[in-house]
Amino acid sequence: MEENRKLFLEKIENVLESAKEKASGDLLFTYKGVLYPSVLCSPETFQKLEGFEARKDDVMLIAYPKCGTNWVIQILHEMVFMVTNNVPEPDFSMLEFGAPEKIERINQQPSPRVLTSHLHPDNIPKSFFTNKTKKLVIFRNPKDTAVSYFHFYNNNALLPNFSSWDEFFQHFMSGKVCWSSYFEHMLTWNEHLDDEDVLIITYEDLKENLVAGVKQIAEFFGLPLTQEQIREIADKSTFQNMKAKSQKTHGNFGHVIFRKGDIGDWKNYFSPAQNQEMDDSFNKYVGGTKLGAKMKYDVHCKV
Repeated sequence: MEENRKLFLEKIENVLESAKEKASGDLLFTYKGVLYPSVLCSPETFQKLEGFEARKDDVMLIAYPKCGTNWVIQILHEMVFMVTNNVPEPDFSMLEFGAPEKIERINQQPSPRVLTSHLHPDNIPKSFFTNKTKKLVIFRNPKDTAVSYFHFYNNNALLPNFSSWDEFFQHFMSGKVCWSSYFEHMLTWNEHLDDEDVLIITYEDLKENLVAGVKQIAEFFGLPLTQEQIREIADKSTFQNMKAKSQKTHGNFGHVIFRKGDIGDWKNYFSPAQNQEMDDSFNKYVGGTKLGAKMKYDVHCKV
């Protein structure tokens, strides 16, 4: 496992170094109307993904950026390791990251493969749906997601900076950020909420009771973990423990990924007008829907 971690850290350093060679205007590119980071993604990889063959037993995580991806991927890796003793591959688990030849390496991985993506459901390889691969989807309340995404942009050498929170907020609300509109993602996943191969959880529920969340995830994927193992995974996977180990697990990118992990940090950034604009958008897209209710918006996003 230590050798795999070393190889993974080398990959991160190489990516960060390649970003330094790019001008700010070259850090993003557009593919089918959506912005992506050019150091991590490529049109050739997206084209290769169109024919990607998902397996029935893949452990698939999908999340809009800054909704808890790295947190939950840690949980999934711990689960699979406990059940199978398979060490995670020294590669980016995000499907859309890397060069096209990475897809061939994924195809050679033993089952169950732990995979993840930020892609809008319409852009995820179709085989994940046709093969009924189980898909775990995590959402975070939109106000904290926006604030976390703002800091991710401005602390990240792979993305261009914004001059202010106000500037970023308008880009976020109009979907002019990498992976596009938060609300478009949510609206589409609402249509899959009752699919038997989809489990939608929230960042806030995991924060409230991580043990219960780990148990729910394990049962969804059919991973036979004991209660003791579930508690062990939850203890290892608290935000505080992951942040403390982030230099070891993610090198110089650790401080970018793990910032605060709080609920309610948005209150330090949103103006009254921005609050109202976000409230209106939430109601417009998912107000009155099952997913909208699941988000507990009035609990987490009201002053």
